[in-house]
Amino acid sequence: MGPLVESRSLVKDFPIRGGIFSRSVGILRAVGGVDLFLSRGETVGLVGESGCGKTTFGRCLLRLIEPTRGEVYYKSINILKLKGKELRQIRSKMQIVFQDPFGALDPRQTVLDIVGEPLRVNGVAEGRDLKKRVLELIQRVGLTPDQLHRFPHEFSGGQRQRIGIARGIALNPDLLVLDEPTSSLDVSVQAQVLNLLKDLQEEMRLTYLFISHDLSVIKHMSDRIGVMYLGKILEIGSTGEIFAEPLHPYTKALLSSIPIPDPHARMSPVLLKEETDVPSPINLPSGCRFHTRCPAAKPECSAREARLLEVSDGHMVACHLEGY
Repeated sequence: MGPLVESRSLVKDFPIRGGIFSRSVGILRAVGGVDLFLSRGETVGLVGESGCGKTTFGRCLLRLIEPTRGEVYYKSINILKLKGKELRQIRSKMQIVFQDPFGALDPRQTVLDIVGEPLRVNGVAEGRDLKKRVLELIQRVGLTPDQLHRFPHEFSGGQRQRIGIARGIALNPDLLVLDEPTSSLDVSVQAQVLNLLKDLQEEMRLTYLFISHDLSVIKHMSDRIGVMYLGKILEIGSTGEIFAEPLHPYTKALLSSIPIPDPHARMSPVLLKEETDVPSPINLPSGCRFHTRCPAAKPECSAREARLLEVSDGHMVACHLEGY
């Protein structure tokens, strides 16, 4: 059985416009050729610093943003070639839960309207059947029937995110893109939402692309982890391998930044060049995109880009060091 969803050489460029005629004066490359697959029932975590292209990649995967080039396959069907009814049918199987649980909900709609909208649009249910289905969905995510006719401003952040999750699972999708779904929530509420997501995955055999910058959350949720930097996947492997034996210097730097919950423990060394910032995606470095911040960079690193190669079963890294 092949992957449920797969991207091949996926690229997304945003034109930069300027002048009185709004002409294109440059290109911002948000996603720079990403190959990634997700198998049914697994959770793939996508980590990296803010602005590295994680969210843009997730939205390109669903065609919420049209990729510049590349391919996206759902069960061997290239969805970038689909239009009209065929595209709508595929989209019902690939849903998203957004980062902001308030901005993602229409403040003028009730819970019944918000969760019921995908059911109406796709002709799944109407009238009493729709209300019954919405009641089942909100109870599944931990809300109560008396909250059905309330508006988003009447809920807490965690409850709003539960509404977003209920909307995401309304059409029984195969894939959920989770775009930092707990980053704006309190720690105790985060745990509740994460446990809910795990329960739903087990019940519905869901596949998750979990986008986050919180490494502890990624470790708890993911089967595999992809490490992204300036639009590129630099390393990908099982959660155990990434945390126990990271290979890329950028992955090591990310892991060294995890706070240690012990005031007497020594902090891990910072594995980056001093006084270096993330390069602009408008003017990307030559060769390996991380070489400007890598303390172990060699001349070869700036001369050519490293390919993503498999160094052990399922563990891949794009790095010139150690022969990778």
